[in-house]
Amino acid sequence: MRLLPGTPAEAADMIRAARADKRTLDIEGGGTRAGLGRPRRGDDTLSTRALSGVTLYEPAELVVRALAGTPLAEVEAALAEKKQILPFEPMDHRAIYASAGAPTIGAVAACNLAGPRRVRVGGARDSLIGVRFVNGAGELVTSGGRVMKNVTGLDLVKLSCGAHGTLGLLTEVTFKLLPAPRAAGTLVLDGLADARAIEAMSAALGSPFEVSGAAHDPARKLTALRVEHAPESIAYRLDALAKALKGHGPARRLDEAEAESLWRGMRDGQPLAAGAGPLWRLSVAPSRAAALIEGLAAQGFAQAWLYDWGGGLIWLSAPASADGARAIHAGAAQAGGHACLVRADDAARAQVDVFQPLAGALAGLTRRVKASMDPDFILNPGRMYADI
Repeated sequence: MRLLPGTPAEAADMIRAARADKRTLDIEGGGTRAGLGRPRRGDDTLSTRALSGVTLYEPAELVVRALAGTPLAEVEAALAEKKQILPFEPMDHRAIYASAGAPTIGAVAACNLAGPRRVRVGGARDSLIGVRFVNGAGELVTSGGRVMKNVTGLDLVKLSCGAHGTLGLLTEVTFKLLPAPRAAGTLVLDGLADARAIEAMSAALGSPFEVSGAAHDPARKLTALRVEHAPESIAYRLDALAKALKGHGPARRLDEAEAESLWRGMRDGQPLAAGAGPLWRLSVAPSRAAALIEGLAAQGFAQAWLYDWGGGLIWLSAPASADGARAIHAGAAQAGGHACLVRADDAARAQVDVFQPLAGALAGLTRRVKASMDPDFILNPGRMYADI
């Protein structure tokens, strides 16, 4: 059964009723990311689609608040009218999952989504300043507000961001905004091997030229660097950046349309999105990324890959077998990060660790946090970890 609350109060009533009936609930937004996480196993689906609309927008304060089911495109269109943006460039999973529907602003927060600009401004969690949600006991909870501030105790705003609906049903989210870039330019280096490309991206990100995107496509041996700033300074910054990187070879500038297509593709993992094969997403220390991939490839666990965030994010086409999953998770941990199986069939996602396995103490803490927010474990059961 699909439940469609029209208000947060209705959502709370539905969750309380499900708890009383001992029924579990799968949480759904626009339905574009149904393949993310372990297979669904709820008795019913609780959808936020009817919880839609921008409830507060103050351009002068750079703040927007919207109900969780509001289509992301609707929010971004409202911001565009005032030349403002969600800073973290949220990705669209529809290419990966070949899904329909519309991505929602609530899912952006629930999944802590971010695209290429994260390397400069942070992810969704860094811009999320307020949430309203219903926990597993059917209680309406408000945390945060309209300004950035320090938090004493459990920070429910940050805790909810990236919890994938396992701690509560987000009903409303508030984000801090930034002015939209007035202009952008992209510089490309050709022919670099992975390690050299990461060196070039690290040098660019450490330069004073405010690089807002740094990605490398090994299949094309193309290393892209984006600068966003005032129109009158773009040419200067790109020229200066090219001179600073001359040791990595000559640089060329992409035209605007080609650059826009490239960064949208990197944002959404499009170069590896075709087909239905397993797809991983690794977040690691950039300095260890190339060696990690080399090691996985030697074991037969890396077929194709992309680097974003200066090498800190790796999109990886690789097996979702038990051996492959163990090798990828172990390698990501040794490289200072973690791995997530973004796409695989239900059988694979039920058998292997989709998210980075938790160590004993962390697993215990995660379970206790889940129990404090969702006492009967009825919300997205097993979606992130099999027994939580």
